[in-house]
Amino acid sequence: MAGKSASLGNPAVVGLAGFGLTTLLLQLHNLGFCGVGPILACGLIFGGTAQLMAGLQEFKAGNNFGYSAFCSYGAFWIALCIILLFNKFDIYKSSGTDIGCFLIAWTLYTAILWVAALRIHGAMASTFTLLLAGFILLDLAHFGYPAMTKVAAYVLILCALNAWYMMAHVIFNDVFGKDVLPVGKPWIEPKETSDQFVEAEAEAS
Repeated sequence: MAGKSASLGNPAVVGLAGFGLTTLLLQLHNLGFCGVGPILACGLIFGGTAQLMAGLQEFKAGNNFGYSAFCSYGAFWIALCIILLFNKFDIYKSSGTDIGCFLIAWTLYTAILWVAALRIHGAMASTFTLLLAGFILLDLAHFGYPAMTKVAAYVLILCALNAWYMMAHVIFNDVFGKDVLPVGKPWIEPKETSDQFVEAEAEAS
C-alpha cells in the first residue's frame, strides 16, 4: 500500500458531539433534572479534552473556524469545571458576578464566531445564533434577572441538538454516501464580484 495516503476522519464529529452533549447536560442541571457531578465529568473529559483534541486536528486540516471554536469551547468547559470545583472547596471562590463577567467575555467571543458562522451554512448559523442568544440570557441571569436561567436552558438545549444535527450530517454523509441531513445554504451568501457578473453576462448573451 506504499504511496497511498490513509483516509482521515473528520474531527468535527467528535468536537460537535462533545459540545452538544455537555451543553445538554448543563442545561438539564439548570432546569433541575440532574446534579453537578455529570457536568464536571463530561465537561473535563468530553466537552473539554475531546473538544480540544478535535480543535488541534482541525488545525492540521487548515480549518481556522473549527480550530478556534473547538479549542476555545473545549477550554471553556475545562475552565467552567475548575470554577465549579474551586467553589466547592472554597478556593478562589467565584461570586455570581464573577461568573457573569466570565460569561460576558465568552459572549463577545461567540459573537465573532457567529458572524463567521453566517457564511458557512444554515445549520452552523442557527447553532451559533442559539448559542449567542443563550449566552446573552445567561449574562442577564447573572446580573439581576435570575429567571432568564431557565429561558437560556431551553435555548441552549436547542443549540445542543443543532450541534448534534451537524454531527449526524457528517457521519451520515460518510456512511450512506449521500446528503441525508441537509445543512442548508449560508444565511449570508457571498456577493458576486464585478468580474463574475461580467462573465455571467457574457455567457448569457
